[in-house]
Amino acid sequence: MTDIKAHTRDELLARFQTWEQPTYRVAQLLQWLYTRRVTSWDAMSNLPQALRESLAKEFTLGTLALVRQQGTPDTTRKFLWHLSDGALIESVLIPANPALYGEASDRHTLCVSTQVGCAYGCKFCASGLDGWKRHLTPDEIVEQVLAVERWHGEAESEKRKAESGKPAASPSAPSFPGDTRLVNNLVLMGMGEPLANYDPVLKALRILNAPWGGGIGARKITLSTSGLAPQIRRLAEEPEQFRLAVSLHGATDAIRDQFMPVNRKHPLRELTAACEHYLQRKGRMITLEYILIADLNDGLDQIGPLSQLALRLHAKVNLIPYNTVAGLPWQRPTEEAQERFLAALEKMKVTATLRREKGGDIAAACGQLRLKTERELAGDK
Repeated sequence: MTDIKAHTRDELLARFQTWEQPTYRVAQLLQWLYTRRVTSWDAMSNLPQALRESLAKEFTLGTLALVRQQGTPDTTRKFLWHLSDGALIESVLIPANPALYGEASDRHTLCVSTQVGCAYGCKFCASGLDGWKRHLTPDEIVEQVLAVERWHGEAESEKRKAESGKPAASPSAPSFPGDTRLVNNLVLMGMGEPLANYDPVLKALRILNAPWGGGIGARKITLSTSGLAPQIRRLAEEPEQFRLAVSLHGATDAIRDQFMPVNRKHPLRELTAACEHYLQRKGRMITLEYILIADLNDGLDQIGPLSQLALRLHAKVNLIPYNTVAGLPWQRPTEEAQERFLAALEKMKVTATLRREKGGDIAAACGQLRLKTERELAGDK
């Protein structure tokens, strides 16, 4: 059986028609799934019992099991989830930060994973240290958003209970005010290479974007890639206006070849051409993600090629100070070096931001908490 959250509204309508159920029953079901975020068929109280039994026979209604949660004073939260097969993935809830993409500061961004592990082996990243295990299914991607919002709803319910002395809402049907969503920006920058899991990722994003589903605007959803040029071209032909971010981290093949194996298959010339095609088709600004690593790519000699590439693509550069990973040799540049790099880019008329890192004290970089937990569990055996 497949999970109910892996299916679109049209797919569910077709199934309900075979069951001779009225169309409005699908709307009721979707409200339970994506507005109330329930975790059991029994909670869907306005659906007939016979229909709930049919749903239970046809679909699963899976949830993510929270293994660990870590928070910081700036409200960054990292979630470590168990999947149904026991694999571990991470999501990170990031508070408002005007320097991230320039939007208003009253938003919450959720960074989600798209694979268990990663096969692309970027040498500075924890996600691929234990290799790649499998793709995530559409429902496992969607459920990361719902699970975080469910956690938030239950936390708010407990808070209201403490303040009023009244019982909290049932965990199976937490109360959410109106159509309010906690997550209003989504970035696919967690574990895995999103464009290597192309079809499940696009299906999940369409569910999260749909007004009957997650209701997150397409321009509030950012797909990140380490440089899969053919998939960038494919994405350019999709109808949705999702944002594209390229994990560049080096503006020359000499630099990228040192720590990004994907560059050997899709070197900068090919990647740049794909980005130009995307820009031509979409007319949307691309973001070049650039992790600043001390003594590797933070030298002012990189300003020339980086600025040339950014200006050629009309792209914005998002500078990210490296979040150190245990067991890897890389270090974060000093704040002075970070600011110097930013100023040099701006002098070249490049639109650039410097992310004042959130979550470093909770190992919020991709894969760190999962790696730590897996090694702890292995040590207990």
